[in-house]
Amino acid sequence: MALAKLGQIADMLEELISDNSIPKNIRKALSDAKDRLRGSDDDSVKVSAAIYLIESVSDDINMPSHARTQIWAIMGELEATKQR
Repeated sequence: MALAKLGQIADMLEELISDNSIPKNIRKALSDAKDRLRGSDDDSVKVSAAIYLIESVSDDINMPSHARTQIWAIMGELEATKQR
C-alpha cells in the first residue's frame, strides 16, 4: 500500500477534525482513526481499524450533512486502499 495514500487520507481526516461544526464525539473517533493510520501496524490492520472507528460514528444523527459526505469519501478511499 502506498504510504502517501494513507497520508492523504489522514490529511482528509484532519480537515474534519478541525471543523468545529462537527460534534466532539465524532471528531474524537476521526482523530483516533487518523492516529491508527499514522501508527506502526501493518497497513491492512491500520486501514481496517480506521474503517471500524469511522463506521462507528458515520450514522450519527448529529453529524452535519457536509461532514457525512466527506466521511463517505474517506471511507471509499480506505476501502479502495484495502482492496489493493
